Amino acid sequence: MATKRKRGGTWHYVIRRSGLLERPIYLSFGDETEGDAYIRRLEGLLDRGIVPQELVRPSAPAATLLGIIRGYLGEIRASADDRRILERWLIEDRLPDVPATGLDYDWALGRVAADQAAQLAPSTIRHRTGALARCLDWAVRREHLISNPLRLLPRGYAGYGDGERQDQERDRRLSAEEEAAVRRVLAGGYVPEGKQRALRLEHREAHLLLFELALETAMRLSEIYTLESKQVDLGGRTIYLDRTKNGDKRQVPLSSVALVALGDWIGVDRCGLLLPFFDGNRRKTTARLSHIWSRVFEHAGCPDVRWHDLRHEATCRLYERTTLSDLQISRITGHRSLAMLRRYANLRGSDLADRLW
Repeated sequence: MATKRKRGGTWHYVIRRSGLLERPIYLSFGDETEGDAYIRRLEGLLDRGIVPQELVRPSAPAATLLGIIRGYLGEIRASADDRRILERWLIEDRLPDVPATGLDYDWALGRVAADQAAQLAPSTIRHRTGALARCLDWAVRREHLISNPLRLLPRGYAGYGDGERQDQERDRRLSAEEEAAVRRVLAGGYVPEGKQRALRLEHREAHLLLFELALETAMRLSEIYTLESKQVDLGGRTIYLDRTKNGDKRQVPLSSVALVALGDWIGVDRCGLLLPFFDGNRRKTTARLSHIWSRVFEHAGCPDVRWHDLRHEATCRLYERTTLSDLQISRITGHRSLAMLRRYANLRGSDLADRLW
């Protein structure tokens, strides 16, 4: 016999039949008379062992890990980073396929162990695991999985333990020879050894200014390419940033080198923008410029250099070439915490020694 109760203006019914129904049936009606009539007809069918087709839940096809990933990418607008990681797993890494029933805690541990066996950095392991975990969260919502085993991993799962390999701050400096080589590439016509032709580079002069501002101001890539001419105050020797990664506003002082580099650019109409790179989409612009600069660094003979290393180099130079305090430098670079600048303290070790008796 069905049970019923009234909530607000709606009547709710629950029907349970052990051995006939896999799970209880929940129905609701706005009119009690209509609901009672429907339930009587339904129970009459159930008494004869008949389950109406509209109440039979179609069984989902057996899900597998790769099928879940394809379904997730086809249905969800995943972030660019997650999509890149998951698509690379499907196409390049040949991620082993596993039935949904095999996606348990032991599998999750094995997935992390496989990344560690490949000597991936802990941060990379976390990024890869996070992308797959969000995919499996979707699978749980779609009832392909009962639970997400990746969410059960213990804290610190990506570390190697015993000090074998821990997260390390990237500390790549740009040597004087490498900087000179980059400038030769940007100047055009330079054919490095092992290459057949010079690098073709659209907006060559704009890229040179981009490079100059990165080294002289320690600004992030997106902070530079989104600059509008009105943000540059040559008389006050500052650039005013109102769109930063941290959401903070700040003023960046300009060195004499930066002033000279900017002098010929201010006043040229580029729809308000200082540089001709930004298309309105930060993610795509950053990816495009990062790819271009990876080719620049490759032609300059330093393929392991990344664009963000220029921000590190610029911050190091502020410590080496000025007597500014940590707080003053943080206001220039936009580091939110002074603790993030402690890695640069060794650059002034000799200065500290000179102050001792």
